[in-house]
Amino acid sequence: MSVNQLKAGAVLSYISIALNNVIGLLYTPYMLRMLGQNEYGLYSLVASVVSYLTVLDLGFANAIVRYTAKFRAEGKVTEQYEMFGMFFVLYCLIGVVTFIIGLGLCFNVEALFGTTMSNEDLEKIRIMMFLMVFNLAFTFPMSIWGAIITAYENFVFQKMVNIVRIILNPIVMVVLLYWGYKAIAMVVVLTLFNMATLLINAWFCKSNIKIKIRFAHFKWGFLREVSIYSFWIFLNTIMDRIYWNTGQFILGIYNGATAIAIYAVAIQLVHIFINFSTAITGVFLPKVTALVTKQNSEKEVSDLFVKTGRAQYLIMLFVLIGFILFGKQFIVLWAGADYVESYTITLLFFLPLIVPLIQNLGITILQARNQMKFRSLFYTGISILSLGISIPLAKAYGGIGCAIGTSIALIAGQIVGMNIYYYKKIHIDIPLFWKEIGKMSIAPIAFAMLCWFLLKHIDTNNVVSLTLAIITFTILYQFVIWFMSMNSYEKNLISSPVIMLYHKIIRK
Repeated sequence: MSVNQLKAGAVLSYISIALNNVIGLLYTPYMLRMLGQNEYGLYSLVASVVSYLTVLDLGFANAIVRYTAKFRAEGKVTEQYEMFGMFFVLYCLIGVVTFIIGLGLCFNVEALFGTTMSNEDLEKIRIMMFLMVFNLAFTFPMSIWGAIITAYENFVFQKMVNIVRIILNPIVMVVLLYWGYKAIAMVVVLTLFNMATLLINAWFCKSNIKIKIRFAHFKWGFLREVSIYSFWIFLNTIMDRIYWNTGQFILGIYNGATAIAIYAVAIQLVHIFINFSTAITGVFLPKVTALVTKQNSEKEVSDLFVKTGRAQYLIMLFVLIGFILFGKQFIVLWAGADYVESYTITLLFFLPLIVPLIQNLGITILQARNQMKFRSLFYTGISILSLGISIPLAKAYGGIGCAIGTSIALIAGQIVGMNIYYYKKIHIDIPLFWKEIGKMSIAPIAFAMLCWFLLKHIDTNNVVSLTLAIITFTILYQFVIWFMSMNSYEKNLISSPVIMLYHKIIRK
């Protein structure tokens, strides 16, 4: 069952990503045009500011997954239920603190953004901020159920709920935007869908997994152990927020809503890019934790790192090359000519990001081994340096300046620092990893250069010609990697489900 859930979870992750991307391609242009740059910029600004409060999770959500998987492997049921009770109480307290801090932000929007925003804009910011803060305060105590579902490896249910949400949310929003509602309505809809999802997770844990919550005496020793583990996750979350949310905040102070909107479109594309990679590793924490708990050899973990990295690279390189070739024309046709600068900003993120994204199983390995300390401290320092660089660059060059500052941090942090750490301290075979990636890269990069030359002589400035060019590129890319880059294991990953499906159809 666990193996089937793992495979199905990964498959459903990619289905949800595909749905999210397809629906986004259809819905986002409509939403951008109905809202306008200013309104979309305000919405993106509030979302980025409130997202800082998510760091108050303190890394506990990940700890629930890790320690639940650990207790399950050790057969400790009572300890699980008492741990759930402890975390539920902690999350209730965090929710109250979040709401108080959020109210403080609501009452001080003029001090933060008064120099670049009108009074009408400030009032909209205040209303959206209050709604988002309420949503987050409710989310904290209820998030324990989603973490439990992940720990129990019920990925199918979790992903299916997410898929339903992905489909319903834009349908509701299209109707509301058509009726003339704007950004505030978007926040209300997101809040309602989020609350519904959290309540469904709670129902599933109670009725299907039969989870119980016991409010026993706090085990302070265990809480201390969990807190030490969670602290490094917490620092990692701070780093993540500085990377992906500080840009909007800085631009809100120095540049205004239009610059935020352009930057936010780039960040939206970056999140799509990231999701392509994390769909696989997102379901591996329980498995890697079990490997570490059972004290399997380091070679097995290292081989999993290389194997997963290769599979991720096949996908990530396809997306990267496709964006380099077609990204500018796509953004102009999709979002509008006013957003063309988003192409440069997005590319400044994509190029350095591909390395951490094909190595993100390393984060899962560190979490399972409770070895997040170095990465968290190192990345926090690098992200603060990035912030220091981004502020003067944003003043001078707007969104592109923010992207340059973040790119420098990504190169210094992952491409240089973490590869050395993985090799020296975690004993992952990084030379083998890059040898495998190098062998895989030759044919796709040569193919990309040929496409770049050919596209100089082809007009792709309309929807039909661009679509045909992308489809042609996609088909030819598949042939190139199948015959020149993929090994037998990777080919089997694709061919086995197809053959199995074919035989099932034949039997019917």
